[in-house]
Amino acid sequence: MGKVKLWVDGTQIEVEENQSLLNAVLSAGIYIPHLCSHPDLPPEGGCRLCVVEIDGDPTPVTSCTTLVRDGMKVVTKSENLDKLRRTSMELMLAGHPHDCTGCRSYGNCELQAMMQYLSVVANPGMREIHKSTSRINTVNPLIDREMERCIACGRCVRVCEDVRGVGILHYNRKGDEVYIGTQGDLPLDASDCRFCGACVEVCPTGALQDREGVFKKDKGTRDQYLIPCTFECPAHINVPNYLRLINAGKCDEAVAVIREKVPFPHSLGYVCTHYCEKGCKRSGLNGSIAIRDLKRYAVEHDTTEMWKKNAWHKPATGKKVAVIGAGPCGLTAAYYLGKKGHDVTVFERNPVAGGMLAVGIPSYRIPRADLQKEVDTIVSESGIKIEYNHDVTSAAELKKDYDAVLVAVGASAGKIIPTKNMVDEQNTTALKFLKAVALGQIDDFQPHIGEGTRVLVFGGGNVAFDAARTSARLGASVSVVCLESRDKMLADDEEIEQAQEEGVKVYSGYTNSGFNVENGRATGLNVVAVSSFKFGPNGLEVEIVPGTDEVVPCDVVIFASGQKTDLTDAFGLQLNPAGYPVDPATGKSGYKTSVEGVFTAGDVITGTKAVIDAIAGGRTAAETIDAYLGGDGNIEEHLVDVPPADPNIGKIEGFAFQERYTPHTLECDKRKNSFDRVDGGMTEEEAKAETARCLKCPLRCQLQVPKMWTAYMK
Repeated sequence: MGKVKLWVDGTQIEVEENQSLLNAVLSAGIYIPHLCSHPDLPPEGGCRLCVVEIDGDPTPVTSCTTLVRDGMKVVTKSENLDKLRRTSMELMLAGHPHDCTGCRSYGNCELQAMMQYLSVVANPGMREIHKSTSRINTVNPLIDREMERCIACGRCVRVCEDVRGVGILHYNRKGDEVYIGTQGDLPLDASDCRFCGACVEVCPTGALQDREGVFKKDKGTRDQYLIPCTFECPAHINVPNYLRLINAGKCDEAVAVIREKVPFPHSLGYVCTHYCEKGCKRSGLNGSIAIRDLKRYAVEHDTTEMWKKNAWHKPATGKKVAVIGAGPCGLTAAYYLGKKGHDVTVFERNPVAGGMLAVGIPSYRIPRADLQKEVDTIVSESGIKIEYNHDVTSAAELKKDYDAVLVAVGASAGKIIPTKNMVDEQNTTALKFLKAVALGQIDDFQPHIGEGTRVLVFGGGNVAFDAARTSARLGASVSVVCLESRDKMLADDEEIEQAQEEGVKVYSGYTNSGFNVENGRATGLNVVAVSSFKFGPNGLEVEIVPGTDEVVPCDVVIFASGQKTDLTDAFGLQLNPAGYPVDPATGKSGYKTSVEGVFTAGDVITGTKAVIDAIAGGRTAAETIDAYLGGDGNIEEHLVDVPPADPNIGKIEGFAFQERYTPHTLECDKRKNSFDRVDGGMTEEEAKAETARCLKCPLRCQLQVPKMWTAYMK
């Protein structure tokens, strides 16, 4: 592209040809007022703030619609131009509210900034001439439309039509007034809006705004909060990229995107807590994207494992690393440290690897063959070694033989809450019970759980329901009792619903007054519903619901009411009163410990969290240890090139009402007595339909943020 020379306010500049005069002058660092113009939109010249005088032209022209030409002589500031701009501004402000401080865009409003630049305030006389009809509309999902603040700049119309290809916004007329709205003033969802947010992104005022709470704008950068599915994921997997690849039928590439951040994609596809779905913007419309299910679909349709082609493997460093614990955290750290060239040995107390994935989560939720395949891949691709049935008793002693040690033992000890009249031999923890089942030791497990056993489970999280549903599969009749109300329970909704279908009785929002004991054995728990509870200075304080007293029969009590570490002082690390290793420098749990070169990560730092949190902790541990051993601490991988998304997404009829995917769950009669996989997985048609529901949030990041006039004054 060639260059042209022109004079602007007496200064010669050289700019690229075939561009608007406005963009050319702005790129040269010279400011021209403008509002309707936007760097990503076709020009319109509607606001007339960008008018300039050109030598040889009889009248001022809008610089956004005028192309540069060689030899132009341009004047951007004059008394006449100032008058024209002030008049245009007064017209825009005629129907605009005066309450700028009450607007969510206050302090970040282009109109407000322009008023300051031109020293213009609303003209009361002109307001009488130009009255705006109030059309504050907050009934639309995700987007609030306060059209009293609209200045009819047309940015939203152009971005919707020319950039996104949706075209649902128009200039409408009501009497003598022209305003922007949908065809027939229908709600956005009924107008086939794609809710991509481009209109909000380009609006220069507070007329279009994201519904409060849709994005956490106080956290992270613009790019981060605009893509909440990725930002909310502890490992920051690029969710939009792999959804787009799945939609295009490229599962191999999709898996490569996932594996750039995690070595357990299949396991996560079964049991991930899916923070991404909780952050998904579509949840405010009609249900989030089924991201977890799509992750598993991609893994199960990866035919080439192309991700291995671009995976890096660094030369041997001669450094030895010991990892204690072969759970998601420990194996993740070991995987990256092995790939960084370190000699890594993983010590695992159990006869299998995977941590809670293997001995905590039942096989009907995550098939053991699929987990083992991931473990085998981690070992083969990283070169690490795993020593099974090896219980390390002292990290400090182990450090003598290694350059670095990572303690990733998790919080593998269950808690038993003292309860009035409790009989110890009838009690166990969910973790002990689930481990016994997983390792085929249930026949010798005490207390006995089998056909006809009445089992009571304390707790309202996924572990509690894992224990409950497993007990039911062994032939027990099962009740779950928890203090939290149904909507506050931590377990996934599908876990609770499937458990109830399988005959598990759930007492949510109940407290107890202790067990009934007959002949030295507990026979039932006295429970009563609560309307509210809190933890005060004297412990738990509850408001009971009169007349809701009930006895829950029981022979065995399983506590799923929290987990802790089983570390002692003999482990050789400084521990806090709760048994978690601490960094003496901070007095808090962190990646460093009281022993030089010994590090911690995962649940042994944070307490019990989700699998994806453990994986994220393993990544950080790998970075920390690699840097400690003299490496660069960089474990990032680029496994596949993903082209930019097409900004033209087009109109889809009924888009807002496309229903979320419903999993194919094994029929209750077939699953309740079996440990076979419960979830049958997606079809190709279902995967493409579900990915098509995505709102394409990252496309907002492609739209530039216009510079305020103050940026040109520096």
